[in-house]
Amino acid sequence: MEAKRFVVGLGEVLWDVLPEGKKLGGAPANFAYHSGQFLGADNTIAISALGEDELAEETVEALREHGLNDLMPRVPYPTGTVQVQLDEKGIPTYDIKEDVAWDNIPFDGDIQEIARNCRAVCFGSLAQRNAVSRETIHKFLDATPADCVKIFDINLRQHFYTKEIIKESLQRCNILKINDEELELIGQMFGYPSLDMENKCWLILGKYNLDMLVLTCGTDGSYVFTPGQMSFQPTPKVTVADTVGAGDSFTGSFCAAILSGKPVREAHKLAVEVSAFVCTQNGAMPIMPAELLARTK
Repeated sequence: MEAKRFVVGLGEVLWDVLPEGKKLGGAPANFAYHSGQFLGADNTIAISALGEDELAEETVEALREHGLNDLMPRVPYPTGTVQVQLDEKGIPTYDIKEDVAWDNIPFDGDIQEIARNCRAVCFGSLAQRNAVSRETIHKFLDATPADCVKIFDINLRQHFYTKEIIKESLQRCNILKINDEELELIGQMFGYPSLDMENKCWLILGKYNLDMLVLTCGTDGSYVFTPGQMSFQPTPKVTVADTVGAGDSFTGSFCAAILSGKPVREAHKLAVEVSAFVCTQNGAMPIMPAELLARTK
């Protein structure tokens, strides 16, 4: 019998401690949750590590409540937390605690087995700030099948990235997701600051032999670059509750649509509308309206 092929969110799992209380967060869990809404929760899994503490139990409970599969070994470090402050426009700033469980994800047999049967995986730079998790992420990516969709959602946070981490991730992915501010930083870091936005994207797409480069520009719309083609979508105007998790919902729904065989432009349009909906809700994991879910059928 053929092994089940999962869509995986790999990296940090943590609690966003917001002014109104704490909510489960971390890009990989958000990605797995949103792709699971479109592909079926049984087909997605979040991989990370948890501490041997009360917050770990709360994490497992919260994942279950959201219908999320998880593979999160227990390690002797505290479960991750982030202090989140929102400005008057609902834009978050983060204080991400260091030396926590998700910095120390072990590459065990169970994680290796998921890697070997992985259909798509989303990973970022944040979970690679510590050598243990970075090595696990690299081993996971290197163990995936040739047809695996590997999305590097770059997600630059605070000072937790280096040129080397970014370069190695670009060499291991086939889709890059980046925002306009991150693109500016990458341009400076890699020595092409004078290129305009589009030419930076074309250069990165070609240099790293990517299948796609997804560029989000906040209220100024978003782009998907594929060899020889570009898709643009304006950002819908909505009343923003908060933007926490909106980018992850974009990535999760875009990935789900691509895996469902939708053309790039169709997948892009869905991702934009999903992300806009998430901005109208509090928290990173709202339930998606049925009319949006129907779009990948």
